[in-house]
Amino acid sequence: VQLQASGGGLVQAGGSLRVSCAASGRAFSRSAMGWFRQAPGKEREFVARINWSGSSTYYADSVKGRFTISRDNAKNTVYLQMNSLKPEDTAVYYCAATEKPYYSSSSDSYDYWGQGTLVTVSS
Repeated sequence: VQLQASGGGLVQAGGSLRVSCAASGRAFSRSAMGWFRQAPGKEREFVARINWSGSSTYYADSVKGRFTISRDNAKNTVYLQMNSLKPEDTAVYYCAATEKPYYSSSSDSYDYWGQGTLVTVSS
C-alpha cells in the first residue's frame, strides 16, 4: 500500500480543514487506517483510526468531538475532517495503514506511511 496525504494548509483558529489520504494497491479495502501528527519539537502522536469497513472509529482525547475520520473504499481514500481547530493542532499530519488483524493506537501497529501534510492553525 502506498499512501499520499494532501489537503493541509493554513487556517485560522476555530476554522475547519479536511485532509485526505489516497492509497494505491488492492490491500486498501482490507486495511485499517490511522492518522497521526507530529508538531515541531514533539513526538509523533496518534489522532484517529478507522477499521477496514469504516464501522469502527477511535479518537485521541485531544481531538474527540472535533475531528472525524472516514473512508471511501471505492475511492481508496481516507479522510480526516477537522473542525474547531486550535493552534495546538498545528502539525504535520500522517496517514498510515495496517493489514494486521489486531492493532492499536501505537505507531508500531502500522506498516505503511504517507509522506505527511502540514496543517498550520493561526491564533
